[in-house]
Amino acid sequence: MMILQHNGRLACRLRFTLRVEVLEMKSIILGSILVVSMLGLIIVLFRKRIGLSFFTSFGIHLVLAAVGLYTVNYSGWITGTYIPLNPATIGTVTVLGLPGVGLLLGLKISLFG
Repeated sequence: MMILQHNGRLACRLRFTLRVEVLEMKSIILGSILVVSMLGLIIVLFRKRIGLSFFTSFGIHLVLAAVGLYTVNYSGWITGTYIPLNPATIGTVTVLGLPGVGLLLGLKISLFG
């Protein structure tokens, strides 16, 4: 009986270590795919002569989008409305600018009251 109990614990410990190793391997594979795709994107950007001007323009739009959303959320201009800061809302305001903030406000008011 003691031998069976000991083997059961050993089998459980082996299953746990195998799960951990599979998760670690999966994260290594996903991380390497991310690094390779980022390097490919950088190579394409510099071959097309887009360069750093694209990154600075995108960064400025991203910061202005976040500032616009923070202003709407914390100014009290429209009470009871809050637009969360997530990739979808930041992306909308980055692409559309201030009309994007208006779009998000209109969707928030019309869909959620």
